[in-house]
Amino acid sequence: MTERPNRILVVDDEPDVQPLFSQRMRRDIRAGRLELLFAGNGVEALEVLNRDPDIDMVVTDINMPQMDGLTLLEHIPKIDSDIRAIIISAYGDMKNIRTAMNRGAFDFVTKPLDFDDLRVTIDRTLNHLKEWREALASRDKLVALQNELDIAHHMQQSILPTQFAKGNDWEIFASMEPARNVGGDFYDVVPLEDGHVGIAIADVSDKGVPSALFMMSTRTMLKGAAIGLLDPGDVLKEVNALLQEGNDTGMFVTVFYGVYNSNTGELTYANAGHNPPLIVRPDGSSVLLPMTGGIALGVIPEFDFSENTVKLEPGDTAFLYTDGVTEAARSDEDFFGLERLRDIFAETPPKSPKEANDVTFAAVHAFVGNLPQTDDITCLALTRSEKTP
Repeated sequence: MTERPNRILVVDDEPDVQPLFSQRMRRDIRAGRLELLFAGNGVEALEVLNRDPDIDMVVTDINMPQMDGLTLLEHIPKIDSDIRAIIISAYGDMKNIRTAMNRGAFDFVTKPLDFDDLRVTIDRTLNHLKEWREALASRDKLVALQNELDIAHHMQQSILPTQFAKGNDWEIFASMEPARNVGGDFYDVVPLEDGHVGIAIADVSDKGVPSALFMMSTRTMLKGAAIGLLDPGDVLKEVNALLQEGNDTGMFVTVFYGVYNSNTGELTYANAGHNPPLIVRPDGSSVLLPMTGGIALGVIPEFDFSENTVKLEPGDTAFLYTDGVTEAARSDEDFFGLERLRDIFAETPPKSPKEANDVTFAAVHAFVGNLPQTDDITCLALTRSEKTP
């Protein structure tokens, strides 16, 4: 008995997509390895998915009439949680790519389409799906997998710092709650020479075991680069180059890395596509740190990361967070958002970095209610004391 062809639904409103895909995939179609179906937008795609229970994968554009690709991603798990999705995004559109990954996209490719790269991405996704289905076929395997995930959870938590560097007039605290047994967020604090300390927060694409493994590799590389290089831009450039060398999975990670000079109160930083941190004043007012134009690590090789420097005045807190905070959603599909985060500090100006973290986690949990956590939540705060020596 031969295996049925893998069925792929291609969703795009461009009229030349169907003949182009059919022509470029013709060998696999003729050999019986692939079968392509097409839809012009998200609404049509849902009709096809509801009608055909044997679709394995969806390859979808983001911008389409009636229903876009990001909205479609939200509906796919309601039809079949085993369907894997690949998004087609404009080059450099990191905001939509990150949103798509948070909504369950397995991978992405950029325009203009490189069909060789698309083919590799499709093969990788189908291989992942095959392995996943084989695991689901055996209850014993699932039990063993859960045991391994529990072990992985404890291993991952053990590598995150729980004791933090502290100075006469500054203090750091950080914490992370994974959405699953293991997560893709991480933070780190790296003591450096001459009264400097490195702080980092990061968010790996996707969730689960693959992102956790990518996270651990990234953290190790970042720590090594931070010890050898003082400038944050150089550190991110080095880690990006290292990730590019062995990144067969096509994953990426957003990273904010800064170096705090305890002698001057200055924070010099570079941002690789991560959420801009807040500087919270003693009166509860806050400002966003200016962006530095960087992109996520693992996307483009040989990228130069710009830097910026701000001075923390006595009583200021630099608050770093992942999108598990701002994109936490409740039942009415409203997001927690940046303004709610700023309102927390306006109502309760943090007196310490631990207090900044604690009030944030409490507010996010209260906002979401009983809904299951969908993304890792990570925060790191650095507070300069109001009383300087």
